[in-house]
Amino acid sequence: MTFNDPRRNKQLQMLIQKLGLSDTSQINWSWLDLALTHPTISKENNYQQLEFVGDSVVRLAAAEILLETYPNESVGEFAALRSMMVSDRTLAQFADSFGLERYLLMADHVVRDEAGKVSRLADAFEAVLGALYLSTQTMSLVRPWLDDLLRAKAEEIRQDPARQNYKDALQEWTQAQYKLLPEYRVQRLNSVPTSQPSFLAEVWLVNRKLGSGQGRSKKIAEQAAAQEAFFKFVNVCNT
Repeated sequence: MTFNDPRRNKQLQMLIQKLGLSDTSQINWSWLDLALTHPTISKENNYQQLEFVGDSVVRLAAAEILLETYPNESVGEFAALRSMMVSDRTLAQFADSFGLERYLLMADHVVRDEAGKVSRLADAFEAVLGALYLSTQTMSLVRPWLDDLLRAKAEEIRQDPARQNYKDALQEWTQAQYKLLPEYRVQRLNSVPTSQPSFLAEVWLVNRKLGSGQGRSKKIAEQAAAQEAFFKFVNVCNT
């Protein structure tokens, strides 16, 4: 480690130890430092590029975990599970479990921004994954500690299907299969009691309706439509 700041050296070493890795591992410490540098500290040298790499790293790790753990599930189910496993909320939870924010260099006003905490923690977590992956060009510094987190999250989601984000999962599937985004068409239902669904949503892919659903808000209706698309269309296509 070649940083002139002994305090920063110690911070990075502590984080690596929390991840269960040895500080003698083949880690590019400069990249790890960059992974924990918010854009408000430097517009040129920050975690954004490493975050881009880390996004692919965590998605690959999640895909491998799902295939290894649930080999008989459909691709549609994999997509639904992975979308939640790698969501900002989940990654922020992972980051928080390691106290990642205490190692993140950022401007004072960002520290006070509670509304942006989930986003910045998720971004920094992905950046750390990117830095560790690029250090060896393999998953050897990632999977030893990330696997258990992803496996536990996958099982948690399977035990509570309502936690799954079907809109994100459907979008991921249509992009992978057709390079297209689904379209949601929402209309308000007239003359209904306030306790009943107020919106009807349909999800379309080009000229094909994949599903429909109702809800008391547009977002709920869209999620219901996406969920129906999974159970009536996506899973059928992958069986």
